[in-house]
Amino acid sequence: MRAPAEAEPSTDQTREINKSPDIHALILTKDEEIHIGRCIESLLGRVSSITVIDSGSRDNTREIAVSLGAVVVENQWVNYATQMNFGIELLSDKGGWLLRIDADEVLDAKQLNSLADTVLTAAADCDGILIKRRIYFLGRRIRFGGIEPSWQLRLWRNGRGKCEQRWMDEHIIVERRVQKSRLSLSDRNLKSMTWWMSKHNSYASREAADILSKKIKEFEQKAKKDMKLSGQAAFKRFMKEKIYLKMPTALRSSVYFLYRYAILLGFLDGKPGLYFHLLQGFLYRTLVDAKVDEIVDLAKKTNMSLEDAIKDRTGIDLRSGV
Repeated sequence: MRAPAEAEPSTDQTREINKSPDIHALILTKDEEIHIGRCIESLLGRVSSITVIDSGSRDNTREIAVSLGAVVVENQWVNYATQMNFGIELLSDKGGWLLRIDADEVLDAKQLNSLADTVLTAAADCDGILIKRRIYFLGRRIRFGGIEPSWQLRLWRNGRGKCEQRWMDEHIIVERRVQKSRLSLSDRNLKSMTWWMSKHNSYASREAADILSKKIKEFEQKAKKDMKLSGQAAFKRFMKEKIYLKMPTALRSSVYFLYRYAILLGFLDGKPGLYFHLLQGFLYRTLVDAKVDEIVDLAKKTNMSLEDAIKDRTGIDLRSGV
């Protein structure tokens, strides 16, 4: 690991940061020069520190982050959960609260109450705070199809939360109760559709590995009894694992798309919504199923272990110690 790269904040930024309670933002990056400045600027004056965990950016991500007063640390990428827990451990001695935000997200400026107020008024037995997440796709906010409201545990007491070890759909889990806030953040990705499709192809590989890992019982999540997901995340996990994955593979992605688009009113999102729900609700889910079938078929035909077949088809090594 390289030594942290730091830059002194400007006088105005220092004055703003000193107004904030003890909140430390954590951002994971790789080649995010198009987003990172906007993300950090949405946090200035609202958090005590900003730490960027970078995994080998080849653009100006690091330089932009440092110029805005962030601390940048490099760490080799394994998966999102491992990278996030590396950052959590790195900040473990800072106390206060941790805020997880992606590089292509911004903490919305117009709030009914501030980030500081949310933390200062949190109940004594509250370890995690839920923030509303909004997704923008092809320039339009996606409101329907079950996308909103999306409550995510993004703010938690330092030392009370960690990222569950999964290849996909990982969440922050905390020890005690969580509460909702009036805060919101927006996912406004500026990269191309080609990039978006490539990202979801990678996601599909990770999700296929997650599904198959449960069959071999070597990578299944072993969360402590005193750690828990937030209510909405737990419900979505239940619906996915106990209902969706029990349906026939040739049918379930079609049913899921129709459920989102027709029953949950996804058609009200207009043309961008049609593309979003088709690509993210139908094509993506079909791709996951196809990858699972491909891996299982390879293992059967070659007498290969599922672990080796997963690595052969996706490049994911379940034995990597995650």
